[in-house]
Amino acid sequence: MTPKNPPSTPPIVIAHRGASGLRPEHTLAAYDLAIDQGADFIEPDLVPTKDDVLVARHENAIADTTDVADHPEFASRRTTKTIDGQSLTGWFVEDFTLAELKTLRAKERLPKLRPANTAYDGRFEIPTLAEIIALAKRRSAETGRTIGIYPETKHPTYFAGIGHPTDLLLVAQLKAAGWDSATAPVFIQSFEVKNLQRLHAVTRVRLIQLIDGEGGPADGAQPSYAAMITPAGLKAVAGYAYGIGPNKGMLWAGTTPSPLVADAHAAGLRVHPWTYRAENMFVPDRFRRGTDPAAHADIDAEIDAGLAQGIDGFFTDFPLYGAQARDRLRAGVK
Repeated sequence: MTPKNPPSTPPIVIAHRGASGLRPEHTLAAYDLAIDQGADFIEPDLVPTKDDVLVARHENAIADTTDVADHPEFASRRTTKTIDGQSLTGWFVEDFTLAELKTLRAKERLPKLRPANTAYDGRFEIPTLAEIIALAKRRSAETGRTIGIYPETKHPTYFAGIGHPTDLLLVAQLKAAGWDSATAPVFIQSFEVKNLQRLHAVTRVRLIQLIDGEGGPADGAQPSYAAMITPAGLKAVAGYAYGIGPNKGMLWAGTTPSPLVADAHAAGLRVHPWTYRAENMFVPDRFRRGTDPAAHADIDAEIDAGLAQGIDGFFTDFPLYGAQARDRLRAGVK
């Protein structure tokens, strides 16, 4: 299989929240399994605790991913907040110290879709960024492979606005780990723009501008994501970022490749789309197998189709499928 638009770098497999198709997301167990299955990078979404420790949760709202609701001592912490314009009711990381969060246990976020994962509910803690860095370094030494991390700064404007800015916390921990260069095994990603521009001024670590198929950055720095993927918009992104992380649907106009990969490469940007999941409900019709939304689709064909466009890497909940697709491409086998 030869890509029509050859990638700028060999494609990398990014384990989205770890091997989150097989273990509760954002747990050391999910990251560890992802490494075993061949992931090049593990992805922690980062949010700060009350005492400003960065921990891995997809959102700062934690009712869906922990057993916090089963802890009567925290019942009074349930509250309603407005985050990036959306009203949410529940429990939030920034209202807990790290010591308090460590008393909670992770659970499967999608129990109806991934019922087998519920067998692991209650077994794993919420990991800190420091623990994830230590895991990546330890497994790199054990495997002889370089295992990188791909942290996302979640809601940076919101957190800065409530007195918990996260960008410099992240940079400081990366520097302490010896990671402050364009060759470090790290990418920092964000759906916002201004925090990436700030990060560009204080670290040499590679930055990735996340882009969705609709809406725009929560910080209002651009009118829409659509404006950011025009040739002029991509050129502006290249002024502060190493690449873009688009919604995988943006690679296509129906069943025809969109110009996004070629346009991004022309602007000097790498392309790491998100998120390849195995279940039918997450894939286009042409890759589905049967009608059960939880049944596994032809994820191999979907990933191969993206690689054929020349993407430089991709996020997946199922890193084994991703590693196999990467290896097929490297071997020149369709």
